[in-house]
Amino acid sequence: MRRERYRSGPLVWLAILAATCVLLFLFQKILWLVVPFLLALIGYYLLFPLQQRLVLGGMSRDTSAALVSGGVFAVAGGVMLLAIPWVSSQLVSWQETGARYIEGGLRFIAETLAWAERNYAFAAKAHLSDQLTRQISELGDKFAGTYLAEAALTAAAWFPSLILAPFLAYFFLRDGWRFKMFLSRAVPNAFFERTLYLLDQVDHTARLYFQGLIKLTVLDALCLAFGLWLIGVSAPFVLGLMTAILAWVPYIGSILGCLLVVLVAATDFPGDPAMAYAAIGLFILVRLLDDFFFMQITIGRSLKLHPLITVVMIFVGGAVAGVAGLMLVLPLLGIVMVLGNPDARTAPP
Repeated sequence: MRRERYRSGPLVWLAILAATCVLLFLFQKILWLVVPFLLALIGYYLLFPLQQRLVLGGMSRDTSAALVSGGVFAVAGGVMLLAIPWVSSQLVSWQETGARYIEGGLRFIAETLAWAERNYAFAAKAHLSDQLTRQISELGDKFAGTYLAEAALTAAAWFPSLILAPFLAYFFLRDGWRFKMFLSRAVPNAFFERTLYLLDQVDHTARLYFQGLIKLTVLDALCLAFGLWLIGVSAPFVLGLMTAILAWVPYIGSILGCLLVVLVAATDFPGDPAMAYAAIGLFILVRLLDDFFFMQITIGRSLKLHPLITVVMIFVGGAVAGVAGLMLVLPLLGIVMVLGNPDARTAPP
């Protein structure tokens, strides 16, 4: 007799969404471990195809994992060692360039406020430009002593956790299959096949998510780079790539990326504020395409999520767990959906 598939009902989806929110809240408490774990997963899924080629060629899993991860780490370490002298020699230049971009951005804001004061009575009465100048002066006085010190302490606190990422990636490559076997042996024989299926689906879903994330990054980078090149902004491909990577953190990363683009555009065209506005318009257009089109054809399609669920859950993740929730909500939702969605189950004959 033909087996009929069950379909997910509203109660199942309500349980999936609730479980995702609970996991987001819990993971926020152990963010020091979650972030390197995610970075390790990205490294694992990038290196896994290369390891598989070596395994299919007759090499053992342990040897192939050591060779692949060791080779990548050695190349990365060599690049870092070679880059240290160059970075040291460029620090002064970068500091001057950063100061020039910040000055250009502040000049753009001052010109915008001056235009508003000339054309709108409420802006003239509010003396926005004077208030902004005073706040910028106060920020400059406090930045070195407060914000810079806090940033240095935060980076130092996160450094030991981030070192975990390459080690975790290596052990994922070497012992990932052993961990799956360990979990499968812990369940009764009646659920053995179902457990193997779920483990395979979780791994498949996570792999599709990170592959979709890379595709989304490439699309964003190309669109932004092409638009910035048409406008005439300097280093369009570098800016496009940087802003696309920042967009891994939804909304917060987009704001930082937009700020970076505006600073460069305002500095490149100091007497033409329209170019900065054009850069802002381009960035908003790409963000809209990203949220409502690109994400659905990359991450959304990889996880087989409806576009409405994708957009809504991003907002929910930010509300539940802040910036961490924005980063974690979609991969968590995909995994919980695999574990809780009964679409794959079949009815008895």
